[in-house]
Amino acid sequence: MANKINFHYKNPEEDSGYLLWQTTMLWQRQMNRALDEIHLTHTQFVIMIALGWLLKSSKSVTQKEIAVQSSTDSMMVSKILRTLQKNELVERKEHETDTRAKCVSLTKKGIYKLQQAIEIINRVNDSYFGKLSNESKFRDELKKMIK
Repeated sequence: MANKINFHYKNPEEDSGYLLWQTTMLWQRQMNRALDEIHLTHTQFVIMIALGWLLKSSKSVTQKEIAVQSSTDSMMVSKILRTLQKNELVERKEHETDTRAKCVSLTKKGIYKLQQAIEIINRVNDSYFGKLSNESKFRDELKKMIK
């Protein structure tokens, strides 16, 4: 039956979407494997690093802002923050003026863990993306796609 399917390409390697999927999955597996040594998932790291970036310019960061910064679903952010709070990496408090919002901050333990994770992530990224002939141009192309 498969011979009746009208594929757009002769093989999957000609499809940019397929290659992006394969590349992303490989990169995420490497990230998760590396972060496992400090008992953190890649998704938890993404939420923590988004929080870290936001805290550079604001003392009051909400879950919604973390979701926007990380391009992640608000419900998933809430679930991950609960886990991070249980692990004493973040604190969540009621917002001073918005009763529906929670303000999030990193604990001392969270700051330490995030710093460890940043070092791991940088090492993995250097290894993974070091294979590119022009990483700077690759980043520029990715930015174009995001916009």
